[in-house]
Amino acid sequence: MEQEHWNASKLHDMRECEDKGRVFGEMTRWPSPQYYKNVLTFRFAIEQFNKNSFILPNITIGYHVYDSCSYGINAIKSVLQILSGPGRMVPNYSCTERLKIIGFIGDHYSVTTVPIAQLLGVYRYSQISYGATNSVLGDRHFYPTFFQTLQSDHSIYPMLHKVLEYFGWTWIGILASNDDSGDTETALMIKYLTRRGICVAFTIKMSFETCSNKSLINKRNVEIIRNSTARVIILHGTFSQTFVQCLRDMKDVLSDRTIVLNPHWANNKFLMDRFVSIFNGSLVLDNLPIHLPDILRFFNKIKPENYPEDKLLERIYILYHQCCSANQSVCRFYGSLYNIRLHKCSGKELIIQIRSFQYDGIFPRVFLAVYVTAYALNTMRLFLYNNHQKVETNVYYFKQQIPVSRCSEKCLPGSRKLPRSGIHACCYDCVPCSEGEISNATDSENCFTCQDDEWPNEKRDLCIPKSEDFLSYTNDEISAVFISVSCFFCFITQLILGIFISHRDTPIVKANNKNLSFLLLVSIMLSFLCVFLFLGRPVDITCMLRQISFGILFSIAVSSVLAKTIMVCIAFRATKPGSVWRKWMGVKLPNCVVFICSSVQVMISVSWLSISPPFQELDTHSYQGQIIVQCNEGSVIGFYSVLGYMGVLAAVSFITAHIARTLPDSFNEAKYITFSMLVFCSVWIAMIPAYLSTKGKYMVAVEIFSILTSNAGLLGCIFFPKCYIILCRPALNTKLHLLDNRKT
Repeated sequence: MEQEHWNASKLHDMRECEDKGRVFGEMTRWPSPQYYKNVLTFRFAIEQFNKNSFILPNITIGYHVYDSCSYGINAIKSVLQILSGPGRMVPNYSCTERLKIIGFIGDHYSVTTVPIAQLLGVYRYSQISYGATNSVLGDRHFYPTFFQTLQSDHSIYPMLHKVLEYFGWTWIGILASNDDSGDTETALMIKYLTRRGICVAFTIKMSFETCSNKSLINKRNVEIIRNSTARVIILHGTFSQTFVQCLRDMKDVLSDRTIVLNPHWANNKFLMDRFVSIFNGSLVLDNLPIHLPDILRFFNKIKPENYPEDKLLERIYILYHQCCSANQSVCRFYGSLYNIRLHKCSGKELIIQIRSFQYDGIFPRVFLAVYVTAYALNTMRLFLYNNHQKVETNVYYFKQQIPVSRCSEKCLPGSRKLPRSGIHACCYDCVPCSEGEISNATDSENCFTCQDDEWPNEKRDLCIPKSEDFLSYTNDEISAVFISVSCFFCFITQLILGIFISHRDTPIVKANNKNLSFLLLVSIMLSFLCVFLFLGRPVDITCMLRQISFGILFSIAVSSVLAKTIMVCIAFRATKPGSVWRKWMGVKLPNCVVFICSSVQVMISVSWLSISPPFQELDTHSYQGQIIVQCNEGSVIGFYSVLGYMGVLAAVSFITAHIARTLPDSFNEAKYITFSMLVFCSVWIAMIPAYLSTKGKYMVAVEIFSILTSNAGLLGCIFFPKCYIILCRPALNTKLHLLDNRKT
């Protein structure tokens, strides 16, 4: 772009580019209307600013247009020619007088933009590219005067990662150009994506040598793509005719893959048109459009008759509209060269009717480049600062059925990923979560443990509250059985107590101290009722009462039995003339025995409650999926001291009763006491190992069963025979019968 001068469009002949392109096939021989659209947009922008009296008044902007043909050598040559001015090219010398170069617009691709930027950085000329995206161009140390209207490839990575993550594509392939741009950008992209859990299955470099149909490398690359489970492929690097040829040779294996294109590739409509089978259904990351409302009117004026000096426009009309120009020799030449029949056109043919011209491409970025240059110059003149138009990027996709591109299947909730041995983190196996752990997301790296009061559901994808385990009043059948048995024996005990009270003056009730019998019956009845303390959800108060109450009540009962046994022995010895045992007869001795023996148990219990009382405990580890609501005994020594002392009393009672069992007595309770203590001791001896080998409500059930059984043994062995005599054999319930039996 030149200041203070209008220079006619200098569009150099394309024949040199065509001759170089013939080695790649016929596709490069025809001029591209899409690229010519960029030239027209450039001219449109220049005209707009030259007509605008508010921007750069009294200054006319001119321009030179050169085609680099995507060759770096041509690009450098063109820049040096512009810097040298008209005539012979002389580096570091300019033959222009009045005209001043204000900047350079271009180039389209990074492969030519990079060498231009390197050269212009030396001369400190501003350069704005409308198509290059190579991230190295952002290095201000090496490219201090370079700017671009498209975001660099680095800015595409976060957006590309989000798209791949959204569709669950963690296993991808890359096709990259075999040049510095392709190598650098591919390495950076792989590094970026692998850090975020996306793996690259293969990377294929596109070069002229590897893309030949007869090349073994090409055949190997085709097999790599065909055999890979990666269904998504990203195109990367620099667009070139070599890349096009490689895509053409691979179209059979690429047609069923999803191609992901960045804006640099997506705007290449020539590529999209030639390879519809490959790019149909592909995903495009494109730029937000820049609207140019007046440009369509400008395009409609672009006709050969309006611009007869534009030879490129003439050739485009010849090739795409088959319009014969006024120069018949030119018509014959191109008709013969391209084997087409030309005709005289009506003049209504428009350049916008050409299909490849209709594509948007990046032509608005050309306008933006000129816009920025003009406003920058205007700002320098006026010492003003204006905000530049912000260029943003968006994602456009058409999408059909979403393909799956993964090395491994997704690990569903309830499982976790187990890495395989290898370099790719995306290749893994799925294993179920361990016992007590869950994963509630797809592709979880780890399972996590539920809280103590929760447990995994069957699928192991959700923590659910654990069920509480205790002997419930309502939900356990065994509780109903215990309640029924306890109430039944409590009623029987009350009935027996009533019988004894109503027959309290009979010899069989008076025998061996009727008060002890009443006390024993009351303690047995209360022991049956203490079963209710063991049922229901344990709390601290019931935990303290259950062991203490049954320990004290049983001690009173066993102490009463011991006192009755002692009285049997004393009564036998007191019948002998002059016996010293007569003074022990009466109620004082048995009352003292019961009081002293019971007081010892009370003191043990009080000490236990004072030092380390029982309390409610939630056991979350013994059983999977259950919380055992139980009573922690607090002090193990206190618990076993209560049981031990009760066992000592029972053992002493059993031994004493066993010794007195043969004494002559028609109502000799010693025999019945012996059997009752035998049952009592057997039950509690058997209870201890069963109690220690169970958990939760079954441990409580063992203790309740022992209480009910031992109580029933005492009640049945001691009182059922007497009730039988009282109710069924009243003739035996006489003092005469009692004395006769004692004499024998």
